[in-house]
Amino acid sequence: MLQAARFAFAERGLEVPLDEIARRAGVGAGTVYRHFPSKEVLFRAAVRDRLRLFADTAGDLAEADDPGGVFFRFLASVVRLSVPDRAVCEALEAAGEPGPVPSAEGSAGPELEFLPALGVLLARAQQAGAVRVDVDLADVRTLLIGCLAMERRRSVVPGPVGADAGAGAEPGAAPVGRMTALMLDGLRADRTVTELPVAGPIRDETRCAVCGAALAAARTGRPARYCGGACRQKAHRARRTAPPDRR
Repeated sequence: MLQAARFAFAERGLEVPLDEIARRAGVGAGTVYRHFPSKEVLFRAAVRDRLRLFADTAGDLAEADDPGGVFFRFLASVVRLSVPDRAVCEALEAAGEPGPVPSAEGSAGPELEFLPALGVLLARAQQAGAVRVDVDLADVRTLLIGCLAMERRRSVVPGPVGADAGAGAEPGAAPVGRMTALMLDGLRADRTVTELPVAGPIRDETRCAVCGAALAAARTGRPARYCGGACRQKAHRARRTAPPDRR
């Protein structure tokens, strides 16, 4: 029954009807309710193992060498393992939201244990100078949720196979998606910024480009750039004597 619920929730998330889960499990809805008092409790049970794995892994890595590399590889792994499973994505999105979080045991579930464990990895990476210091755990959680949504969207959009593979991956790590690479780069303390070229001036199409005289409105084709032949020749001579990169 729980295995059927895992597959159903992974495909459709919390919106899947309980009757559908019962049908997949080959039992009646009453049987499901006897084991799980609500669909939400069944949902928590279905995603608990994966979320527990995330929380335990983060805890095991809390004292590992290379805090920056550990943080980025862990975050990329969480995205890669969660994207195919809509239930895990929804559980991670709910983690940290205000209000009680029901669980089968009546206490906070592993989705809440995951965030503090991630916070430890974040703090160590920041202390090591690998992650920018102006972000906090709430920022990382928001980026993670957005990244999951974008990677899920890209996963159903047709495109060249492997187009995103390897983008932004840490050395020796599994390939990550394009959105994941962008998220990780945004968190890095030593990120480089591409200098954008200076935009050229916008030409006033109502004035001659040489003398500034008013131009008559063109009835067809491209608008005139010069008021007459003399200004056109001046512009031509100026282009011939200008450096190649300014012609």
